[in-house]
Amino acid sequence: MHDLAWDLVVPTGVPEAAATALHAARELLRQSYYCYEFSTVAVMHSLIAVETVLRDRIPDAGTKPLFQLIKQGTDVGILTERQAKHLGYSRKIRNGMAHGQTTHAVMPPAMAAEMVTTSFAIVSELCAAVL
Repeated sequence: MHDLAWDLVVPTGVPEAAATALHAARELLRQSYYCYEFSTVAVMHSLIAVETVLRDRIPDAGTKPLFQLIKQGTDVGILTERQAKHLGYSRKIRNGMAHGQTTHAVMPPAMAAEMVTTSFAIVSELCAAVL
């Protein structure tokens, strides 16, 4: 698991709230070797980081739900279709757990690693575009 999380470095210039969520996602992913449930929580934390940065980058984001932020981000060109698809899938996982539709969700750590890595990349790209 250490090798899976090794390249997940919180980029400079990321807002503090997003950086904290990414750091937690990386450490949860690392610990998912011992507790598989942590892999799903890692995905949720990485999505929180993306949502935080999207709210910062999208004009008039306000309290719009994440699915609207994803759509608007795609419409204005700050998210690719591939990124939007990834975020949509992650959002469904998060919503299922947050709204009590899923009482437990375990995914293989390798699958979670791919999702967390993609979230790290999206945050990095969104923050780099601002610099």
